[in-house]
Amino acid sequence: MATRRSTRLTASKEDKRDQSEETWERCAACKPDSPVANKAKTVWAECEACGTWFHWDCVGEGGDISRVDKWYCKTCLTTQPHLQITYRSPTRKSTRKRARLDYANIEAGVPPDQSDPNRWLHIIQDKTIHPDTFRRVKGDELTKEWLETDPLAMTEPVVIENPEGLGMRMPGKDFTVSQVAELVGHDTPVEVMDVASQSTSPGWTLGSWAEYYNTPESQREKIRNVISLEVTGTPLAEQISPPRLVREIDWVEHVWPATKKGKGQFPKVQLYCLMSVARCWTDWHVDFAGSSVYYHILRGSKASLCSAVIKLARIELAQVFYFVRPTPANLNAYEKWSGSENQGSTWLGDLVDKVIKVELTEGNTMIIPTGWIHCVYTPTDSLVFGGNFLHSYNIATQLRVRDIEISTRVPRKFCFPFFTKMCWYAAEKYVKDLKAKEDFSPRVLEGLAALANFLVGEARSIERGTGKEAKEQVPGDRIKEPCALARELRWRVRNARGIDSDTEGAAPASTPVPVHAGSKRKRTEEPVVENGPAKANGSVSAGTSVNQPSPVTKAPSPPVAPVAFRHFAPRPWVEIRRDSAVSTCWVAADSIPEDGEVSETRLLTENSEGAAELQTKVDTIVKTRRTTNKDGNAQLERQSIMRTLDVFVWDPSRDVKMKDDGEANNTSLPVSDVSTNVVGDRITKSSSPSVVDLTSAETDVSM
Repeated sequence: MATRRSTRLTASKEDKRDQSEETWERCAACKPDSPVANKAKTVWAECEACGTWFHWDCVGEGGDISRVDKWYCKTCLTTQPHLQITYRSPTRKSTRKRARLDYANIEAGVPPDQSDPNRWLHIIQDKTIHPDTFRRVKGDELTKEWLETDPLAMTEPVVIENPEGLGMRMPGKDFTVSQVAELVGHDTPVEVMDVASQSTSPGWTLGSWAEYYNTPESQREKIRNVISLEVTGTPLAEQISPPRLVREIDWVEHVWPATKKGKGQFPKVQLYCLMSVARCWTDWHVDFAGSSVYYHILRGSKASLCSAVIKLARIELAQVFYFVRPTPANLNAYEKWSGSENQGSTWLGDLVDKVIKVELTEGNTMIIPTGWIHCVYTPTDSLVFGGNFLHSYNIATQLRVRDIEISTRVPRKFCFPFFTKMCWYAAEKYVKDLKAKEDFSPRVLEGLAALANFLVGEARSIERGTGKEAKEQVPGDRIKEPCALARELRWRVRNARGIDSDTEGAAPASTPVPVHAGSKRKRTEEPVVENGPAKANGSVSAGTSVNQPSPVTKAPSPPVAPVAFRHFAPRPWVEIRRDSAVSTCWVAADSIPEDGEVSETRLLTENSEGAAELQTKVDTIVKTRRTTNKDGNAQLERQSIMRTLDVFVWDPSRDVKMKDDGEANNTSLPVSDVSTNVVGDRITKSSSPSVVDLTSAETDVSM
């Protein structure tokens, strides 16, 4: 069901991205030799059939895009003759409801399909909005130690009323929009949004914007907004630096290579200048890739909602934020709302648990954590500096928001630039750190587990040959074997979390298994019994009896979450030796015990009548780890694990009655894992071919 065309903003000429990751200046219809600088490509049109976006300058043939109702590209018109471009009647141009989601409006701070910029202010007067209970802290309290020790750190917005102690550099309070234009350049193109008509206004420069901004409010014909001016690399950037904590955890600072920060080579998202006039509104959105945000009001005021509606009629001077907490249910509601045709006429606050209001005034700073859904109202002219950053303390939510962007078909130019490449650089860094035995908090390790699973998925696409795009996102100059790197990260993270698992798709043991409809398997984890027979790695001590599994298949039970201890991560074992040995002999087939000791069989020569071949494989693993006992003394633990597999093979044409000493032992390994001349699964004594696997009790000796 296609709807009318939507508009998009292109990035400025200074903000070109790597073509493999971002498409900022060219569309599918651009000619290779077309000089980008000669075209004011600020309006994009989407084909209603295939969903591809084009510059209207490239495909419009000089037509007026405001007259177009439904538009199709030449390829779709050729392959589907029944399609036809339609035009709107001039009498309905300003009244017809448009339900298509407009990401440019969301990014630029405009409610979609609304001509009245004050519409939402009237709507929320009758809504329920909750006052915030977020922490107000001093600047020197925002430290990395706070982030490592406080389980609530960076899980909800934090307001810093006085910037002193933040380690942040900002221009003086008397800094003006005119000075922004002087430092960045009066002729610098800037993306300006007309709030009332929800459309971009081409041809704006910082010089003309400063002139508009300085016009008295009563003389402004329209309400306009600028929130996407990134100033990295300009003289203005020399006067700005993010808060100290942000710089200490920002992936751009600590993950992205310093040698790859040239023009157009890295994500320019750290230094934004936002210039909003009175009565600007930014609709509900999540910052790209769930990135966190620092936000400092130099002049003016802001107000924000967090899933609790506010009586905006009472707001006069405060800038208001409206927040929705990024719970799984709320993110699901946001995802459905974003992709809904009724998005332009539906208040998201009606679909979530609650909306929370935060008022900010001049001089306030706020840190918005990963994934928080928010909208913003600006009652007075404001000058704000802020930036986006990815970090390691909530990687799972960052990836979840990325999934939402994919499912709602957000164009790449509105996503976090170089996001996948950034993830690969993060994997490279953390593999090195884990190799060096650096300690990480359980919170970081949990995030790294999510990162590893994401990259393993990318690796599988590359291996299957279906991930051309995934392969292009790998920084090949530094990462030569991405598939190996992804799996090594997963393995090292599991070791650091105390999880012993070599299964390709195994879920981390400390992660609760979600309950899904149609679940067919029961995933449980037995609690560790101190000094008891059950070992943490699932092995069995020598001489310990093992309850045999029942041959009857039981109905699946609901998944059971494993026992988890908060902030507990045992020191991992270090494998120092792994040996394998295989021996072959011949025994009397009628003396083979199905659950007894192999030593009870009678040895024969190779060609003796009734002889069965016995292959024995012994695997030995030796691991060590250094720990500290309760008295503070250093201690070394050494663990030796021996696994023995016995495989009996004989001529199936001979009717051999085997020795029966009791119930069959069903604990076995697939024969194909250890022997190339035996094919198939383990066969019982009445089956054919005649193959019997006997696995002796696994010996686990820890010293």
